[in-house]
Formats: sequence, structure tokens, C-alpha cells
Amino acid sequence: MKFVKQFSIILAFAFIGEVLHAAIPLPVPASIYGILLLFLALDRKWLAAGDIREAVGFLIQLMPVLFVPPAVGLMQAWGVLRPDLGAYLVITLVSTALVIVVTGRFTQFILRAQRRRLRDKVLHEKSAG
Repeated sequence: MKFVKQFSIILAFAFIGEVLHAAIPLPVPASIYGILLLFLALDRKWLAAGDIREAVGFLIQLMPVLFVPPAVGLMQAWGVLRPDLGAYLVITLVSTALVIVVTGRFTQFILRAQRRRLRDKVLHEKSAG
């Protein structure tokens, strides 16, 4: 029964994401809306991570199986992809490198901001106490 409740919570966020996707005219996938809402609920402590932990663990274990159909699709489309394989490889490598760099820089920015906030808090407490 616990799994049913946990999957229901996850599906509720997915459903809300679908509703938002239909209501908001932006080119954002419904799954992104759902994940952002789930993240917000977890971040704001409206939902505890323990409330969905087992279901999320199961979905993560299942994830490799979900890559099989796209891989089969790529193998079936090999004849179409082969002439432009060089371009696809360049695009994949450049976009992957760009994502790594942007993610790293953003993470550094967040960590520095957190350190500054903590340092300012400590300095404020020292000056007040």
C-alpha cells in the first residue's frame, strides 16, 4: 500500500505538470513542470523525501530499461543517421561540453554565494554577541 501512495504522489505531480503544460503556452515539456513542482514541494518541506523514497528508488533502478526502446530506434534508423553521423557527433560533443561547463560554473556560483552568506552570518553574530 505504501508504494501505491508514493506512486500516487509522483503521478499527481506529473498530472499537474500536464495541466500546466496545457494551460501555459510555453515550449516547456509537461514533465519539466511536474519535476519543478516536485522539487519545490520538497524544497519548501511541503513534502518529505521519505514520502516518496521507495518509489523513486524503484524508478531509478528501472531507468536503464527505459533506454532500450530509444536505442533500438537508433539502430533501426542507422541508414538515415549514417550520412550525417559526423555532424551528430560534433553536436553531441559540443552540447555535452557546454552543459558540463555551464553546470560547473553555476554550481561554483551557488557554492560561493552560500559561503558568503555563511561568512556574513558568522560575522554578524560575532559583532552582535
